[in-house]
Amino acid sequence: MKGISLLPFWVLYGFSTFLYGVLYKLIGYRKKVVRQNIERSFPARTQQEHRQIEKQFYQNLCDVIVETLKMVSISPAELQKRVTFKGNEKAEAYLQQGHQIIAMGAHLANWEIMSAAGNLRFDFPIDGVYKPLSSSFFEAFMVFLRSRFGIQLIPMKDTLRHMIRHKNQPRLFTMLADQVPPYGHIQYWTTFLHQDTAFYVSGDKLRESFGYPVFFVGMKHQRRGYFEIEFIELFPPLQEKIESKQHPVTHTFARQLEQWIEANPSDYLWSHKRWKHKKPAEQAHSPES
Repeated sequence: MKGISLLPFWVLYGFSTFLYGVLYKLIGYRKKVVRQNIERSFPARTQQEHRQIEKQFYQNLCDVIVETLKMVSISPAELQKRVTFKGNEKAEAYLQQGHQIIAMGAHLANWEIMSAAGNLRFDFPIDGVYKPLSSSFFEAFMVFLRSRFGIQLIPMKDTLRHMIRHKNQPRLFTMLADQVPPYGHIQYWTTFLHQDTAFYVSGDKLRESFGYPVFFVGMKHQRRGYFEIEFIELFPPLQEKIESKQHPVTHTFARQLEQWIEANPSDYLWSHKRWKHKKPAEQAHSPES
């Protein structure tokens, strides 16, 4: 993998284009899932628009594969050259004031590059919540890859313990908040991209417990191999702790992510089975729960 990683970008993107032909045109990798997700998410768009999003998504997916391999050897200077930031000044101001930041991202553009680039931009520790992989080889590989630029990986089950240990320390606590919760753990449903969708509510629980400000972190392509990461403040620091049965952080995150995907549709991970759970019949007439 390191040997492949040492190849220049133009060679890797040439391989990505070949891989696109194999995955999309020859094998049709998860094409049924991708097509259904796109068509249901954008019912007002034409079939031609759906197919254009689909094709660009598959090209982006193949680029993510080779870009992730490139992360094994890419230099900090090369990575910085390819990623620009927008709106991060407010997050940096909070950090300088001694606050911890909750940064909620999603599977947009190339999320592996997003976490690595953040470590080069901020002069504060960055923690990343993740789900350990079942394969010991790929678990070791991804931990190496994600930790290479300094991010501290936190298994999901250790989140609360870690945050208590580092309470009131200025650092960024990051999570990909668009993942699908196991059916028995679903606490919140909302309409997202015209479909009943379940979300984890970790953002609400952490803000209620610690009062930290919350940011949405979006990522989009500027052109092939170049990206923009934007920080959008969702909630300022809490002045006092609250307990609520509602989920304002999760709801606001879902709305912001929906808006981002509408504007940058091919950057989302459409091959993921995001809508595999069905909303219970007793909640069918409630837009949120």
